[in-house]
Amino acid sequence: MITRRLVIAAALSVVAASAFAQSAGAPAIAKQKFTTEAFDAANKAGKAIFVEIHAPWCPTCKQQAPHISKTLAEPRFKGLTVFTVDFDSQKDALKKLNAQKQSTLIVYKGGKEKDRSVGDTDGQTIKMLLETAL
Repeated sequence: MITRRLVIAAALSVVAASAFAQSAGAPAIAKQKFTTEAFDAANKAGKAIFVEIHAPWCPTCKQQAPHISKTLAEPRFKGLTVFTVDFDSQKDALKKLNAQKQSTLIVYKGGKEKDRSVGDTDGQTIKMLLETAL
């Protein structure tokens, strides 16, 4: 016999499965290694840009990573161009971006820097930073 509880439970499980499939299958934005040429071209085109300066040994960068990945997986950020800069090996990029520390996050829109943060590990403020590029 089909009861109201059974129908509600079935409906909830379908909704939950659908939400899980969408979040699990949400394609992450492809990050690309920073090059001056690609960055300048994206800036000239007026694209929304996010630059993540990191170092593999940096504990702050490791804390930022899941927040950045989670936020970038949201559909509204799909048009964002994402560049990564290796703090140890890309000193020319650091000079160009006027960045002196690893764990620096910078957003650009319309060819201009909109905002930046250094050492922020709070998911909500990282998301707010990325929203300034939209």
